[in-house]
Amino acid sequence: MHLDAIDLKDFYTRKLGRMVRRLLKARIRARWSDLKGMRVFGLGYATPYLSEFRGEAYTLGALMPAGLGALPWPERGPSLTALVDEIELPLDDEAADRILLVVPNRRGLWARVDTTPFGYGSPFSRSQLTKLLKDAMFQPEGWHYALYMPPFNWRILTRWPSLWERLGLVLWPTFSGVILVEATKQVYAAMPVRESARAARRRIVPVPAGAVTTRLAR
Repeated sequence: MHLDAIDLKDFYTRKLGRMVRRLLKARIRARWSDLKGMRVFGLGYATPYLSEFRGEAYTLGALMPAGLGALPWPERGPSLTALVDEIELPLDDEAADRILLVVPNRRGLWARVDTTPFGYGSPFSRSQLTKLLKDAMFQPEGWHYALYMPPFNWRILTRWPSLWERLGLVLWPTFSGVILVEATKQVYAAMPVRESARAARRRIVPVPAGAVTTRLAR
């Protein structure tokens, strides 16, 4: 089964999705306490978390991969969403100060249950994320874990989500639902001449307000 942007939007409007959004936004905000004047982008379906920084970041954009499709966001005002090729992002060098990407933890329970979006796609281990980042010339600087509540919409579980976060950090820290990693790009490789033509083919497709969801095959 393939999830698209409509499926993800539907999840985040439900009780469990709203709880996930609240928990992760708090953890992200704890790491990014001040984004004034910064250029911030989210890759994937990151709009539930990017909304925290509206009116604060100098530039804010939601980059949604073609395989996922895109929805206009925010619902009112100019759209900040773009449909992109996730392999070749339409960002110039030094165009972003922060890029947000939320991925499921391979060791966590959320990646094993397909009743939430975290049970689809490719979960990552810490070592896999390290390799992925280093292959892209990023150096991991800090690791954090979040989303410890079991992925079930049971009242006994959803009643105290903050308690589950505190217990998880102490009792089973590496078995979280998601991994948060901070990385910096310290090495800049020269671009071969043959790459310039490919870079010229990069395209960014803005999603206008009121547009119908666009979904393309990978």
